[in-house]
Amino acid sequence: MAGRINTAFAKAKAENRGSLGVFITAGDPDAATTDAILDGLVGAGVDFIELGMPFSDPMADGPAIQAASLRALKGGMTLAGTIEIARNFRQRHPNMPLVLMGYYNPIYIYGNDRFIDDAVAAGVDGLIIVDLPPEEDSELCIPARKAGLNVVRLITPTSDDQRLPAILAEASGFVYYVSVTGITGMASAAATSIDQAYQRIRKQTELPIVTGFGIRTPEQAAESARLSDGAVVGSAVVDLIADAVANPASPDEAENRTAIVRKVAAFVGDLSAAIRA
Repeated sequence: MAGRINTAFAKAKAENRGSLGVFITAGDPDAATTDAILDGLVGAGVDFIELGMPFSDPMADGPAIQAASLRALKGGMTLAGTIEIARNFRQRHPNMPLVLMGYYNPIYIYGNDRFIDDAVAAGVDGLIIVDLPPEEDSELCIPARKAGLNVVRLITPTSDDQRLPAILAEASGFVYYVSVTGITGMASAAATSIDQAYQRIRKQTELPIVTGFGIRTPEQAAESARLSDGAVVGSAVVDLIADAVANPASPDEAENRTAIVRKVAAFVGDLSAAIRA
């Protein structure tokens, strides 16, 4: 399982470019649309996908992803349902890396061992748990790694050189540099700060380092992917979904789903083209 992430980053590096990751929330606005969007992301040229586990109190997320979580929960999405989406995705796409991203509370309620077993069985490649610090690794991250899941760590601009070794100790797959302090989808970072952070983190890990939070345009994605090993775009994609839900293209549910998928795939295709330019 660890191989899919490694292979994706190695392929991008061989093509002399950064990787592109995209985040969407499972079940936003419903499971069938999520399935279709995921297929569209693969076709649009992403290198890996982050699938958000909906949570009622996503404290690190801005308004866009908070609203996506609430839409998903209102539609009946659960953690079990999220894992089922991952399982079905893996059957359709055996080679595309898929990472579950979210908060610890739903996992704790679900049961750590059960969650790890089910995620592994579903073909999930890794976890990004936003609110679980390294000091709590024995709770979930170490057992997850032993089971074959990658544990992707978040590093922020306030993570100093003394803190980095603890953050990176159990990291695997890749490292996620949060390029701005605060919540997702708001400000974007200056190129110099991304470059400086990349060089600082690179001294302490050989893992790929991707940049996320605040990347909203193809130009920003291309710059972030050039300055690091990849770029992750989340809120900008989630905003497209929200807009399509609020302003349906058709009264027909299937037609509307197709319109959402096309809109997202077109934008992600532009991101992919910019990174490959």
